[in-house]
Amino acid sequence: MTDWTINELERIAAKIRGEVVSMSYRGKAPHLGSALSCVDILVAAYWGGLNIDPQHPGNPDRDRLILSKGHAAQALYAALAYRGFFDADLLATYNQNGSCLAEHPGPRCLPGIEAATGSLGHGLPIGAGIALSGQMRGRSYRVLVVSSDGECNEGSMWEAAAFAAAHSICNLCVIVDNNGWQATGRSADIMGNSPLADKWTAFGWETIEINGNEIDQLIEAFKYKPGTDDKPFAIIANTVKGKGISFMEDDNNWHYRIPTQEEVLLAKRELGLK
Repeated sequence: MTDWTINELERIAAKIRGEVVSMSYRGKAPHLGSALSCVDILVAAYWGGLNIDPQHPGNPDRDRLILSKGHAAQALYAALAYRGFFDADLLATYNQNGSCLAEHPGPRCLPGIEAATGSLGHGLPIGAGIALSGQMRGRSYRVLVVSSDGECNEGSMWEAAAFAAAHSICNLCVIVDNNGWQATGRSADIMGNSPLADKWTAFGWETIEINGNEIDQLIEAFKYKPGTDDKPFAIIANTVKGKGISFMEDDNNWHYRIPTQEEVLLAKRELGLK
């Protein structure tokens, strides 16, 4: 499944987290907590779970990853750069005027970006269409949609979920970054999504629940083989918003706060980077 050890992948995740904090500071961009919570998911996917080749990002049989929670774009950009899709020096231009690294991913802005996202609840319908197209054309690729618990408030998510189950789109996987927060408060206080796993199961999906900040559990989950039961696959990944940095963890102020230079240095020391 992967040529890297779990320790190596955890080290890559730490480097990406450090990069994400720096990008937020330089670009004066929010959503840091949301980006940090999904780093382990992206590392497990790009370094183990997906059939990809950074040197051939347009291969028609490549697996596709769609970051539906597009506000966490800095994590996606950093993961793609560290995986070799483009030069990591480009990360310094994040959220700068004229840069192709916008606050939310744009269409075809960089190798590895499969769709423009950020309007919550749109990634899964896009992914369902791409996955169904692959099935109809006999392609072997899988589509992984990285979503959020907040997106599960959106009706478009459940329309896509029902559609995917009805059409047995078994090469489609959604992983819900379930960090328990939305922009203005606890997810459970804003919308009654719990229990998420039961809801996805009720919509006809094969569903598991894991710790989404444990790379070994994520790698194991991504071993799921499409077509084994003709159902799409849902992973409820329980995560911590702001994961990896003690003064950001589970603190929703970091949904919109921008770190200071001192906080960037402190964060990197905690991550073992400086």
